[in-house]
Amino acid sequence: MASTDETGQLGQQASPFGTTPPTPPPGDAAGQGARMPRWLPRAMMLALALVGLFQLGSWAFHQLTGLLINVLIAFFAALAIEPAVSRMAARGMRRGLATFLVFIGLLIAIAGFVTLLGSMLAGQIIKIVEDFPAYLDSVISWINAHFNTDLKRVDVQEGLLRSDWLRSYVQNSATGVLDVSAQVLGGLFQLLTITLFSFYFAADGPRLRRALCSVLPPARQAEVLRAWEIAVDKTGGYLYSRGLMALISGVAHYILLEFLDVPYAPVLAVWVGLVSQFIPTIGTYLAGALPMLIAFTVDPWYALWVLVFVVVYQQFENYVLQPKLTAKTVDIHPAVAFGSVIAGTALLGAVGALIAIPAVATLQAFLGAYVKRYDVTDDPRVQGHRGRGRGASIVTRVRSLLEGRRGTAPESSADPEGPSESGPPESGSGKGSAPA
Repeated sequence: MASTDETGQLGQQASPFGTTPPTPPPGDAAGQGARMPRWLPRAMMLALALVGLFQLGSWAFHQLTGLLINVLIAFFAALAIEPAVSRMAARGMRRGLATFLVFIGLLIAIAGFVTLLGSMLAGQIIKIVEDFPAYLDSVISWINAHFNTDLKRVDVQEGLLRSDWLRSYVQNSATGVLDVSAQVLGGLFQLLTITLFSFYFAADGPRLRRALCSVLPPARQAEVLRAWEIAVDKTGGYLYSRGLMALISGVAHYILLEFLDVPYAPVLAVWVGLVSQFIPTIGTYLAGALPMLIAFTVDPWYALWVLVFVVVYQQFENYVLQPKLTAKTVDIHPAVAFGSVIAGTALLGAVGALIAIPAVATLQAFLGAYVKRYDVTDDPRVQGHRGRGRGASIVTRVRSLLEGRRGTAPESSADPEGPSESGPPESGSGKGSAPA
């Protein structure tokens, strides 16, 4: 025991600070090193909760993607009919009744167009079926005359009816009837959903804006209302430009179809105008296919003329007509419009292509108020005119170099033996002049 006390006293005397902290026992040090920090379980639980919420939100978003797209379409549809509804409501009519009348007018117009188009298609299909034997006889006679064969229409019909391709096609068509019916029912349900949401957005527009602004401070409320007004103007301008282009396209195709004496020219012209403008990406080709088919029943060369006219008019519309109308109504650059359509198609498909231009125009007009702009100096380089200094082109430099060589060549070759006898020119008294 005495040796232990002496060792402790010696250790205390050896410390430079005069005292040494008490050393804990070996068992307590091991227990503190193996104990889990108190914050670690809470952090782990919080991380697991965040991961679970993210997975739940991602699953819910993917499940509700169809509904969100329908709501987005309904919102832009409500913005499109907002000017008409507001104008009728300003005259004393209730917004619900005004919205209902607008929807009834659109429904009557669409139903009438579909009825006329359906009757036209039914008549043309019946005509094609009735004239099919005559077409088949002409084709068989052409083959027999050019290939020295002896085909008959009866043999061709029997071979076609007994072919395995026709049997497999009929079986696949029979099994695909249920799929087509399900798709039709799904499309009708989607159309009903969009109609209901757009009706509520248009009829309860003031209430919706009030509910949205009630959770924002006054400064943010003004910005939201301004963005809403810009969206209404841009969407209306976009539809106005599309409707005007549809009218011009319909009139141009009507003149062609009437000149070729194609039946149902007015209905076909309306079909081409509407489908080519309001169905993005494939609308032009889908719109031109039906007039080509009807023209083919009159004369196969007429179908070729219709195809050439559709292609030429599409180029005129893309490069001349559409940029001017879009710049005046939507106030968006044609390149930006084209890029927005491509981006919208990549994100949301045909729906994104349809609503991309008004959405981008709204965003551009809203953000334009917060971008500070300055006056541009009167510099020729702004207009693309480059100076002769550093900006001179390579062609200009090469041309000036060649001209300089041509000018010095006669002087060097005039007297190859040396300077002339007269010597250098003298000035004044002949003593020379001092260098400047």
